Amino acid sequence: MQIVSGRFKPDDKLPAEALLCEEYAVSRPVLREATRVLVAKGLVYSRPRVGTVVKPRREWHILDPDVLHWMMQSSPQNEFFALLTSVRIIIEPAAAALAAQHATADEVAGIGEAYQRMEAAPTVDDVLQPDLDFHSRIADATHNDLLAHLCNMLSLALREALKHSNKRPNLHGLALPRHKAILTAIENRDALGAHHATLVQLDDARSALNVVLGQGLKL
Repeated sequence: MQIVSGRFKPDDKLPAEALLCEEYAVSRPVLREATRVLVAKGLVYSRPRVGTVVKPRREWHILDPDVLHWMMQSSPQNEFFALLTSVRIIIEPAAAALAAQHATADEVAGIGEAYQRMEAAPTVDDVLQPDLDFHSRIADATHNDLLAHLCNMLSLALREALKHSNKRPNLHGLALPRHKAILTAIENRDALGAHHATLVQLDDARSALNVVLGQGLKL
């Protein structure tokens, strides 16, 4: 968290082992294992007689679920969700267009089933998992493993964004028609329509976050 928040900046050397062990009340083996984890996630490198040094941000494994979680915890919500929304606007319309072209009949049915669970959800909390399934199944239906994997890596951040955006009043009346438009375009094998419908849905998601957070998301 201290690295991701910027307290320790790139090229900064972390405090000596003895100081960190005292600060976190852990043994040296525990600290060294934690350091190995941070090395594996690209946040630091460790060298004999040099110590542990923070790496440039561009080298972090930023889609790692832990790194994403630390970013969410250490960044102002509006800044992080603006970052996420700008990425979603690049990826998700293209994914919906590919799904419209390549989804099997069973995959289209699966997307529809997720939408039906969204529609039938009795509470805001009950909408969350079907909403996540809806987007995940569209990504899988692209038949592009790299794209589907990328979307899956963002699922933790997407879950947090949906938890907030779904708190907007009249969720069913505002969000569901936009998801239905995406589903209809995919069912009709309309790639351009799916692309456009997803852009509209994401613009609405940004508006929902603005309402809930009470401040504008600058993309």
